[in-house]
Amino acid sequence: MNLDTIRNKAEAWTREPHDPATRKAVQAMLDNPDPSELLEAFHQDLEFGTGGMRGIMGPGTNRMNAAVVAMATQGLADYMKEQLTGDISVAIAHDSRHRSDEFTKVAAEVLAGNGITAHVFDGLRPTPELSFAIRQLGCQAGIVVTASHNPKEYNGYKVYWGDGGQIVPPHDKGIIACVRAVSGLQAVRRADPADPLISTIGPELDRDYYAAIASHRLDAGLIEHGSDLSMVYSPLHGTGAVSMAPALSACGFRNVEVLESQKTPDGAFPTVDSPNPEEASALRLALERAESTGAELVLATDPDSDRVGAAVRDEQGQFRLLNGNELASLLVHYVLRTKADSVGLAEGDFVARTIVTTRLISEIADGFDVPVAETLTGFKWIASEILAREGQGRFLVGGEESYGYLIGDEVRDKDAIAAAAMIAEMAHVEWGKGRTLLDRLRDLHRHYGMYREALVSLKRGGMAGAEEIRTMMNGFREAPPAVLGGETVVEVRDHLAGWNGLPPSNVVQFLTASGALVTARPSGTEPKIKFYFSIRGDWEEGTPYGEAWATLGDRIAALGKDLGVEVNL
Repeated sequence: MNLDTIRNKAEAWTREPHDPATRKAVQAMLDNPDPSELLEAFHQDLEFGTGGMRGIMGPGTNRMNAAVVAMATQGLADYMKEQLTGDISVAIAHDSRHRSDEFTKVAAEVLAGNGITAHVFDGLRPTPELSFAIRQLGCQAGIVVTASHNPKEYNGYKVYWGDGGQIVPPHDKGIIACVRAVSGLQAVRRADPADPLISTIGPELDRDYYAAIASHRLDAGLIEHGSDLSMVYSPLHGTGAVSMAPALSACGFRNVEVLESQKTPDGAFPTVDSPNPEEASALRLALERAESTGAELVLATDPDSDRVGAAVRDEQGQFRLLNGNELASLLVHYVLRTKADSVGLAEGDFVARTIVTTRLISEIADGFDVPVAETLTGFKWIASEILAREGQGRFLVGGEESYGYLIGDEVRDKDAIAAAAMIAEMAHVEWGKGRTLLDRLRDLHRHYGMYREALVSLKRGGMAGAEEIRTMMNGFREAPPAVLGGETVVEVRDHLAGWNGLPPSNVVQFLTASGALVTARPSGTEPKIKFYFSIRGDWEEGTPYGEAWATLGDRIAALGKDLGVEVNL
């Protein structure tokens, strides 16, 4: 798109029905001799992808703003009215980000303007509770306004279908087509804020959500007596400030400190560089507080509470962060082991992991003769598996390496509130034995094999960055490496072709003769390309654990070096 075309596109945003602030800001871009800001804001429409959209806030077609939200919601309304008959209702939730409440209001008014009932939470709520609400209220769809763990300048808009999962085929493509067909803001139908089709979701749904989480407790001692396990929890200025403490209390945990300095919801996320529990720096203040109080467990969630990070004490009493693959493995083993020993496992029970999540989960599940649903990256695919197997099998537990986990199937998206409760339960059980989750993890490595994973994310922003990522992925397809880290590549899995029956996806994987798996995948939510490394080794008797772990790290570093990627372990 040339500059003249972009300028013509932007000119429309300097006129009604766009609001005065937007018109003024866009005119300033047009008047600026430097066209860079104009180009970034208008060179494309913010993509409404297969789950929704996410982007930097600001005026323009390539930005998150009220106009883009209104047009997206109009497209969603058009699709629902094409596909559904009778009364239609949509549940809406939002996180603590700047403008999240404004975008929620816009979405509700557009739905009402199209004759669709909008059930709106009375304040910020976790994303998983939105999924829960869809099913509880019998809605046909849901919207959550959030950019999850992205930096503060971002916001986003995710769409769910009536099963409580994020949209997947055929609905995703149908909604995208309808969104693209909206001719502009003037085509949006919007009701008055007081329209009776806009209703408020009350606290009774919160109580139902907490009760559902508590119903998944497995340890008899916790259920009967509760727990005094001491923990520090940080909501990182997000929705967990509303929901985590009451959920843990419903599960019997009495000794929970919500970190005061990160307790207040705040879209500026003033105490962290990034509100992402995957990053160790985000947990720094919580770890410092736990050190000073002698707490045993540290938990932190991202702004919309669908991802949770955890840290426990090692044998020297120092806190060690557990990564997403380790937590997923621990959760899967704990649920399967405890159920097998108590109520038993039933035919049709299954667990799930994504193609970039540790293969240790599959090893564990095989040990219990429980099938594993292996899906594309993104919890919407796990939700799709749950829906596809309804009536034939029961989903127990699943996860992905990016700190997202699900216990049971009342929610159909990753649920940091429920996962945190189960992590706390596992820690409580080990604490009662004088052990920690690290001891339990070593048991898994001894029994099933030592798996080690690593992730490298390369940020490549803007138009130039997007082109660089495309070039890298094309290179992996056209000239894949023959050797990585001294290990012969024996299989190249190009998921654009729909590998192993999975839907097509922009992912390339390399499997070596020694069993290493390396994955290249552009992020679907951030301007990044991600490299995932996964290797397995046997922890031989007499070899110190740290030595065996370091050997695996050396292999990962060598794999990364041959890809031109530096892996910091």
